[in-house]
Amino acid sequence: MFLIVGYVIILASALGTYSVHGSLAALWVPLEYIAIVGLTVGGFVAGNDIKIIKSTVGALPGIFKGSKFTRALYMDLLAMLFEVLAKVRKEGLMSIEGDVENPHDSPIFSKYPTVSSDHHVMEFITDYLRMMVGGNLNAMEIENLMDIEIDTHHHEAETPGHVMAKVGDAVPAFGIVVAVMGVVNVMGSVGEPPAVLGKMIGGALVGTFLGILISYGFVAPVASLLEQKASEGSKIYQVIKVVLLASMSGYAPQVAVEFGRKTLVAGVRPTFAELEEDLKSRKGK
Repeated sequence: MFLIVGYVIILASALGTYSVHGSLAALWVPLEYIAIVGLTVGGFVAGNDIKIIKSTVGALPGIFKGSKFTRALYMDLLAMLFEVLAKVRKEGLMSIEGDVENPHDSPIFSKYPTVSSDHHVMEFITDYLRMMVGGNLNAMEIENLMDIEIDTHHHEAETPGHVMAKVGDAVPAFGIVVAVMGVVNVMGSVGEPPAVLGKMIGGALVGTFLGILISYGFVAPVASLLEQKASEGSKIYQVIKVVLLASMSGYAPQVAVEFGRKTLVAGVRPTFAELEEDLKSRKGK
């Protein structure tokens, strides 16, 4: 939503101020628009393999949606982890074997659809719970493995943002290419009257204008949003990591989920009292 609002402000600022002293019709040079778009798409396709292209295109719709990583989601996550760890503490590690092997049929996981619907998150949780059930764990080795997996996930999630940033960096250069092509065309028409040459030179300069506007006004905000989405999506894995490692270190479930709560950023982090009250209310259900 804010992306669209930003685009409207950018266009109003650029075209609105220009229209006060110039003709908007002078900016309408269709062939230059086509050339810049074609060069941009071509550079994107040429510089990335099919996997990167698909992941980047697939990530674009997400920038128009609100964040799914809300306080309510993290409350559900902490409550789910608390319930799993409480069962382990009460009945032993083997008691969650069925939940881990068949998470979709688990009476615990099925109570938290906002979390269990995320395949990657559930795979991360169940993989390390499975290791816990297997026993003979070295907490330091598991922590290192978690860090590697989180870094890998974050690197993959960041790729669309980095790709769009590179595309944005290239667009001004494509605008110069189009402008130079226009100047070459002008040089071949030096015998024309000054009014005609002036119009042709102005049209050529539209290429530079378009390249800079598209780069910094349209592509750069998309790259920034994609990078923000990637960073936001990695936090949930850090919470899970901290909670499970705290449990492996011998802390009680209530204390382990508190470790996870403290890793959250202010905007989505519940207070200690809110989390405690939420856990108590869920026990009665």
